[in-house]
Amino acid sequence: MNIRWIATWLMLSLSSSVWAITPYIQGDSVAGGNVQAAATAVEGKLKKGGFKVIGKYFPKGLAGYGVVIATDADMLDTVGSVGGPAIMGATVRVGVKADGSVAYTNPDYWYRAYFRKSFAKKEEAVKGLQGRLQQALGAGKGQGGEETAVSLSNYRYMVGMERLDSSKNELNQFGSFAEALKTVRENLAKGVGKTAKVYEVVLSDRKLAVFGVAMNDGDNSDGEWLKRIDMQNSVAGLPYEIYIVDKEVGSPHGRFRIALAFPDVGMGQFMRISSLPNVIMDTMGGVAGVQKSSSEESWQ
Repeated sequence: MNIRWIATWLMLSLSSSVWAITPYIQGDSVAGGNVQAAATAVEGKLKKGGFKVIGKYFPKGLAGYGVVIATDADMLDTVGSVGGPAIMGATVRVGVKADGSVAYTNPDYWYRAYFRKSFAKKEEAVKGLQGRLQQALGAGKGQGGEETAVSLSNYRYMVGMERLDSSKNELNQFGSFAEALKTVRENLAKGVGKTAKVYEVVLSDRKLAVFGVAMNDGDNSDGEWLKRIDMQNSVAGLPYEIYIVDKEVGSPHGRFRIALAFPDVGMGQFMRISSLPNVIMDTMGGVAGVQKSSSEESWQ
């Protein structure tokens, strides 16, 4: 009897830090047929739920898959108050498939990684967002792999690899927030590095901004590399981000951002895109107004 009581007490006393958290949550299916129609149906659900849809993305070379990107005032207030690279949490991404399948980014997962030590102070706001998403899109099973809360609080794929605050994320610095914003906008409009803007969120009063960036450069395009690691069903991991914090433009290093978005991918799969982290930083550097780097970084 005592042994049972002790075992029960231990189980109950375990914090949420040991429980697995998934990056995506399955939503209720919508009418299938084609991915554009599915995306339109999801957009309607999001708007009805009080969200503002700010972009749609159908990666080239990935027929039948798309992403709907949305935000709302509470989300922006929360990420704005945290500041820094947490601005990447300014949106929710909803993956859709031509068959009507839906899966959206799990706030509990992504905000633990982006807010880090600030997560505890913002947990109620995160739960509120989770509830709004569940009402709008449904709340099915988690998918896409898993991480613990402890791992997410200071995430990196493995020892020696980059974290959220890595100095390697820093791309360029300008004389003002306005100058940085102008540069990124103009370069995305020009399609520098074969990129295109998917969405933008600007919090001018806090000097924060984030852009969703489509990468369309051949074998390194989003659709192609996602297929190489066989993660099409986690398409809500796209698009990639470039962000501005005050006068500085940055982007999450590939060995952080890709691993965070696809935690169930093994090293063997990541080696299929071993050159991609370097390619991404060069591409985002071009968008930030710097010359391409000649460095050689990979998953090795």
